[in-house]
Amino acid sequence: MPLGPLAKWLLLAPAVALLLVLFLTPVGWFISASLMELGSWQDIWDEVAAVMGTGVIVRSIINTNGISLAVTLLTLVIGYPVAYAMTRARGLTFTLILVCVVLPYFTSTIVRTYAWMVILGRNGIINQLLLGMGLVDEPLQLMYNRLGVLIGMTYVLLPYMVLTLFATMKSVDGRLLQAAAGMGARPMTIFTRVFFPLTFHGVMAGSLIVYILAMGFFITPALMGGPDDLMMAMLIEREVELSHNWPVAAIMTIILLVITLSLYAVYTRFSDSSEERLA
Repeated sequence: MPLGPLAKWLLLAPAVALLLVLFLTPVGWFISASLMELGSWQDIWDEVAAVMGTGVIVRSIINTNGISLAVTLLTLVIGYPVAYAMTRARGLTFTLILVCVVLPYFTSTIVRTYAWMVILGRNGIINQLLLGMGLVDEPLQLMYNRLGVLIGMTYVLLPYMVLTLFATMKSVDGRLLQAAAGMGARPMTIFTRVFFPLTFHGVMAGSLIVYILAMGFFITPALMGGPDDLMMAMLIEREVELSHNWPVAAIMTIILLVITLSLYAVYTRFSDSSEERLA
């Protein structure tokens, strides 16, 4: 028996209430209380203009989006083959791949980041191997730069991409691929003309999830990044904890929120258009 509109809203009520209490209320209070310190709307707009004209903040916005985009592309390039292998694997092979993907969730992000710091350090495993094999004469600088940030963030966020793609790939009807092969299509043609278009909405969903999570990342870039890798979350934390400048932190929070909502709106619009074309 189908549920009526009222029953659906009643089922959603606990989740909506939880979001209001644990997320929207604290964020709304923080932003409103911080901006009220500035006084009038004119003062708020002046402060926004001053924030957007600050070189450090503009650079942090560029860094945040650049790093998030790079991490998203890396997770997609690595995660797509892994997700595809999961759809083809059976039995113990599938279990091993799934455990490797899900296992990081059982470990704290801080612990995983410190593990990569040990691996990538000047006396870490990678540098010791390269020195021992005679491939380099001195340890490589693999940390406290953009490379270290990308490696650490890609590792932490990769499961989100893999699991999203896996769910999408499992929903693809295998008979479509068989029909394309039966009509003489080559494997690469089947992938580019049939399989990839059918999984493209999963690519978009996984990319959106990873991009949004990467934009709010703090621990990994703070521990593994250098002076040129300052991200917005790090700058917000510094304004709140060290400078005690809540209005500036609130404005940067709003900027980050606007960027996130804009990306989600674009994705929603794209998904609706794709569904209309498929229909």
